[in-house]
Amino acid sequence: MFARISGTLLERGPESALVEAGGLGYDIVMPPSVANKLPATPGTPVVLEIYAQLQIDGNSGRFTYFGFSNAIEREFFEALISVASIGPKSAARAFSAPMARIARAIEEGDHAYLRTLPGIGQQKARDIVAKLQGKVTRFLLIQDAPAARAAAIPDFATEALAVLVQLAYKRTEAEEMIASTLKAAPHVADAEALLAEIYRQRVPAAPAP
Repeated sequence: MFARISGTLLERGPESALVEAGGLGYDIVMPPSVANKLPATPGTPVVLEIYAQLQIDGNSGRFTYFGFSNAIEREFFEALISVASIGPKSAARAFSAPMARIARAIEEGDHAYLRTLPGIGQQKARDIVAKLQGKVTRFLLIQDAPAARAAAIPDFATEALAVLVQLAYKRTEAEEMIASTLKAAPHVADAEALLAEIYRQRVPAAPAP
């Protein structure tokens, strides 16, 4: 079980994505409002927060992975599935509108709006409000903040970030390395040159003979 995946986008659908990481292809279920944020171009590096669900069928088990563009979206999803009548797949389908809009409907007890979400009928709307009203204020304040990496580094650096994460660097450390390298070498304009510059700055020069 894992909580984050960093890899290459192979396919993107309206409610799913196929991501390659470490030579394996992972089928990730995604809420429509989250899937729409992903690039449509195959081959693009992506980083997704993951919620893993284990389903037991007899003597075997199967994982279903749900993906999110940041940890706050995953927390909101986890809040939805804390409602007894809402399972992970139902929560993913219902998460079809912006997080802050759904949270506002919950805070205001707006059953009519909640019933417009896919798979949410009158009883489930009541269950959501009864369980979560007064508990989703932080999701209203965040206003669907995008993943930090999108704002912190230029587009070409996402490929370098994915490589560094695959090399076992922590994501925050890799982002700091990229940011400091770009500041010291603003002429760098592609992922390969960026990785080379990071290596050059981190490895001390050999002493002259």
